[in-house]
Amino acid sequence: MNQKIKKIIQKKNKSKIICLTAYSKNFAEIIDKHADIVLVGDSLGSVLYNYSTTRKVNLSMMIEHAKSARIGVKKSLLVIDLPYNTYKNKLEALKNSKKVMRKTKCDAVKVEGGTRVAQIVSHLVKNKIPVMGHIGITPQTVKGNFRSKGKNENEKKKLLKDAKALEKSGAFGIVLECTYSDISKEITQQIKIPTIGIGASVYCDGQVLVTDDLIGLNETGFRFVNKFGNIKKNIEDAVIKFKKSVKLKKFPSKRNSFN
Repeated sequence: MNQKIKKIIQKKNKSKIICLTAYSKNFAEIIDKHADIVLVGDSLGSVLYNYSTTRKVNLSMMIEHAKSARIGVKKSLLVIDLPYNTYKNKLEALKNSKKVMRKTKCDAVKVEGGTRVAQIVSHLVKNKIPVMGHIGITPQTVKGNFRSKGKNENEKKKLLKDAKALEKSGAFGIVLECTYSDISKEITQQIKIPTIGIGASVYCDGQVLVTDDLIGLNETGFRFVNKFGNIKKNIEDAVIKFKKSVKLKKFPSKRNSFN
């Protein structure tokens, strides 16, 4: 087992796991200093490309952004989302996972779904491809508006069944997205692998957010997002200073010029 993955698993019930997204080297090298997992998520579709759905993200896009992020990641576990329609069956999943890992030198891939993808996860793990699962709201397959999961007993049973299926299949961890607190707690208590929550309560073994959301670069109305910074204001302040400096002919100065 990858030593980084082993350390992640060992954190369960001991220390909260920190996971953040990065789609480029500059963000990755900052996050790498403080996170346990750096995720190159297909959320880049909406964050960077303004797509209405992650379904529009393709494998080539994921690979190029992951290659950039890889440069900045030295200590953290680098996990890459397999995008929509790239793991419909065992053979396709293995082929694309091998391609992603070979070209990006990432540590693991992430797939969405529970019992539906359990056999695919098992096949990947048996072929030495580490896999992180993802249940609850699964953006690649959601239809209509996002709606939190686990409100009624049927949904709770399905979520628990999905989590146990992923654990049995060999996944080393599971992202729980927008699941009610009580079922998030129950899943975390009943499985031996870590749960990483996003809108899934403090009971999870760790938390993940889209970095652009938490630094205030991307405007979002999602309830589970907390803005921990306002980088957009910092960027605008710098742009205004540049504009004024150029108009006042203070930039470029002699030291910025070749004389």
